[in-house]
This record gives sequence, C-alpha cells and structure tokens, in this order.
Amino acid sequence: MAFIEIQSLFKRYKDVVAVNRIQLEVNKGELLTMLGPSGCGKTTTLRCIAGLEKPEEGDIVIDGQPMLSEGFVPPSKRGIGMVFQNYAVWPHMKVFNNIVYGLKLQKISRQSIRERAQQVLELVGLDGLENRYPSQLSGGQQQRVALARALVTNPKVLLLDEPLSNLDAKLREELRFEIKSLVRRMGITSVYVTHDQAEAMVISDRIAVMDSGNVVQIGTAREIYEKPANRFVADFIGTMNFMSGEVVQIPQDTDAVYVRTEFSEKMLCTTSSITETTPGKKVYASIRPEDVEVFTEPPQVTENLFKGTIAHKAYLGNFLYFFVSVNETMIRVQVPHHLPQEEGQELYLFLNPQKCMILF
Repeated sequence: MAFIEIQSLFKRYKDVVAVNRIQLEVNKGELLTMLGPSGCGKTTTLRCIAGLEKPEEGDIVIDGQPMLSEGFVPPSKRGIGMVFQNYAVWPHMKVFNNIVYGLKLQKISRQSIRERAQQVLELVGLDGLENRYPSQLSGGQQQRVALARALVTNPKVLLLDEPLSNLDAKLREELRFEIKSLVRRMGITSVYVTHDQAEAMVISDRIAVMDSGNVVQIGTAREIYEKPANRFVADFIGTMNFMSGEVVQIPQDTDAVYVRTEFSEKMLCTTSSITETTPGKKVYASIRPEDVEVFTEPPQVTENLFKGTIAHKAYLGNFLYFFVSVNETMIRVQVPHHLPQEEGQELYLFLNPQKCMILF
C-alpha cells in the first residue's frame, strides 16, 4: 500500500518544465531515492512533497490525505521532517536548542522535550554534545544535528535533499550506512534525493531515475544496473560500453537479435523489448566493462569473439581498466589488478551474448 502517492505532478518555472506530470508511489517504511543529474527535477519534486513549492497540476497524497486537490496543506501540517543539503542549523543556538526548536513551537512540556531530545541524540550518535555550538562540530556532526532535528517531531515522512554532498568521501560513505540503518530501525517512510549513483545504490530500497523532469525508470539498484531502460540510465548508473549499430536479424522464438556495428557484421545481443526491435532499427550494442571476458588465446566460442590491441592501461588499485582497440573501436574492459598484459599486446575479447544488451 502506497504511503506517498505523487499523481501527475507538473511544475514549471516560466518556460522551463521542471517536473513533467510524473507518477510515483512510495510504500510505507520504504526508502526511495530520486536519482539524476542537476536540473532533472528531483529536488523540485521533493520540495513539492514538503509543501515548499506549489505545482501547477497534479496531487500529492500522504497517508491517504491529499495535499493539494482538497486545498493546499501547509508544510507544518504535513507531518514531514526535512534534512537540507547545507545543514541549515542555527549558529547561535547550541545543539540541544537546534534540535528541539520545532517542539517548542508545538508547546510541548519541557519534560517531554528533554526526553525526546535525549532519544534522538542517542539515536544519531550526538549524546554528550548537546551543549556545543555548531561551530564546535565537524561537518558530519552538524549533519547529524540536522537529522536529529528532522526526527525529533516523530514525522510521518522523512525527506532528505542531498544531505551528504558537502562532506568528504570517507565521511559520506560512513553516514550513508548510518542513515540507511537509522531509517530501517525507525520504519519511517523516506524520500532521498541525490546525484551520486553509488549513494543511491547503497542506501535505497528502490531508485527512481529522473531525466529532464521525467521518471525514466523505477526499480531496485540491481534491476536498474543489470536491466537499464535506455541509454541514459545505463550511462548514468555505472560504466557501459556503447557500440552504435543497427539490427540486421531477429532469430525466431528468442529474446536475441543480431546487430551490425562498426567492427562486426553480426554481434549477438539480448533485448528486453523484442516487440520494439525491427530490422534496420538504430540501436546501441551495450556491455558493462566487467562483463567482457579476456583471453590470450582464442576460446571455443562461436559468437561475439573479437581480437584487439591494448591501447591504454589504467591501474585503479583493486582492478585494471584495459582500453582495447578492436578495428578502431575502443572497448573498456575491467580485469583483475594482477594481469600482466601491457599496452600494445593483443587480446581476445568475448562479449557474452547474455550480457550484451541492446539499448535505444
């Protein structure tokens, strides 16, 4: 059962369509991430959920209550906690007062305020720091203050707008696991916005990939990585080799097609949409670098075997990238870090037809 329903949401700024009639559902207790490049509409959508922006069309339903169609519900009445990218903590207030500010506005008793503040301080790992000012805290601690302030009111929904983008890489990695664990323990329905694909894959129950105001694919991290809906998704999530070509043959009773590329007359690939695939259609034969198999001698395979030369070699610690030239087409291959081959040496590449997909 959907706890948040976004129904045909449309928002524009003058001539620019920021959100283009999107449909989206978030289940109770789920952490859904909206992922996409800058300007794709993810933050605008989040701000519409929070009530900080008013869309021109559509509705948002939270826990069965419409936020727009039966009259605009202001942010303070939506039962939402929000964590912003820039922390938004008050520099003149100590940690305790930053966290409980919203509770004081609700005129809750001092005893209840102190009890709830102590609970969230322990929850986010700030116990003992309640009398410090924000300037006496690290960036990670300040973001924990912002998270505690969002949680102390026991919101129905938690919204997080790129909360880790101002932190260094090590701290970002640490906090993404903390946030995921915290949200799961509390069972709170959450919507998370980021442009960081690794962050989205680690933290999310499901991911909604956005492009130019549209939701182009929704699924788990594995579904989106292994079965991208189109070239944009495949390129945005992870690394992909794209080889432009056209469909030349469609074998009967299979989900496979033959594609002519710049370096091969017939490359066998799989397709998730055989009905959209017709001979002559322009497509991209696509495969992840880690799915390309390398051999020094030709293996016993009949399809998708190509001979190439290592043009470049890149050492990345736990693995290598070989950039292999096959008839002047460059294919990126991820291999174990201990392989001894050097630039200029020849290799055989096997592009497994089960891993080689066609994208539009």
